Amino acid sequence: MGDPSNVERDIDLFGDEYVQGAPEVWKRLRSECPVAHTSRDGGGWLPTTYTDISSVAYDTDHFSSRDVGVAATPDGVGLLVAPPITSDPPFHTDARRILLPYFSPKAVEEMREVTRSIAVELLDAIDPSDTVDAAEEYARYLPVRVIGSMIGLPEEDCELFTQWAVDILQSHPDEFDRRTGGTKEILEYFATTIADRRRAPRDDLISKLQAATLPNGDPLTDKHVLGSCFLLLVAGIDTTWSSIASNLLHLATHGDDRRRLVAEPELIPTAVEEFLRAYSPVTMARVADEDTEIAGCPVMAGDKVFLPFGASNRDPEMFQDPDEIVIDRQENRHFAFGIGIHRCLGSNLARMELVVAMEEWLKRFPDFSLAEDSDVQWGGTQVRGPRSVPIRVG
Repeated sequence: MGDPSNVERDIDLFGDEYVQGAPEVWKRLRSECPVAHTSRDGGGWLPTTYTDISSVAYDTDHFSSRDVGVAATPDGVGLLVAPPITSDPPFHTDARRILLPYFSPKAVEEMREVTRSIAVELLDAIDPSDTVDAAEEYARYLPVRVIGSMIGLPEEDCELFTQWAVDILQSHPDEFDRRTGGTKEILEYFATTIADRRRAPRDDLISKLQAATLPNGDPLTDKHVLGSCFLLLVAGIDTTWSSIASNLLHLATHGDDRRRLVAEPELIPTAVEEFLRAYSPVTMARVADEDTEIAGCPVMAGDKVFLPFGASNRDPEMFQDPDEIVIDRQENRHFAFGIGIHRCLGSNLARMELVVAMEEWLKRFPDFSLAEDSDVQWGGTQVRGPRSVPIRVG
């Protein structure tokens, strides 16, 4: 059980030990303190087992999604409304249902060749004679261009979108001005874009949301459309970027796996699932609506609870040899995309992007390895991934 008075167990979610070595920290906590506590940055609870994380995610009676951010929101600051992820039942169901058709398997399949063309274009721009930063030159740009094209945003603004996502999701707790600045700028950008679509609708997701109605016949408010666009853009960038970078880092440091995927490209979708399990990038938060408990650990109303999905996916109670990356693992009920009512509605899109990114990279660069003397640094807590992956090709 977590004990806030035990300094050794007072986890710093933004500290170097946790960010660089989260899987090792989760492993230690499962044996010592499976529901850990942090008193830092507003405080909160950190369950680390598959059972405890899923029990909180499913329990919408006791745990609210009104604040899903890992970094604390200072008192007096209003929380961003970004349906459906910040919504609780019953409104959550209606908000999610409106978006689901745009991320269905059929809709995503229609984006596959667009995604492939973007990947090829990015690879064409890479100079293989020098060290290639797979995170910065490839992984960073593929998802923002894909989600931007779906929403209906100009390609030339992609660098802006990426910087805003970085400011919002990768800033430290004491960088509140950075987070709020990025949030303010992206909301102002979308407010202008939404007003433009009201005047001149297009065949894009913004216009489609403006034409949508709730079950009672009411149209979506501009605030609803704004929050949903914010969610789709921010959630669709850093998560997939981090996963692509993790995947390529793994292959750059595990030659046998790389060679096997080059020889058996049909195995790539299965390998992607294993990478999602092993390198799950996302942690979400919940807020206790009333006094409750997690595995016998008392949680008070108003307490934050952090759900590191990567911890659940490395739980030996659920996965055989969880710290071994087995690219043809068949039994793989991971929840890298979350679990419960807020399971990522963009999971089909992310999976497709990850598979295409891997297929095209391995076609272009079948032989690569981590550059000598590279010190790969992981970043982020809300979304964790390697921020630089220096690779030598050939």
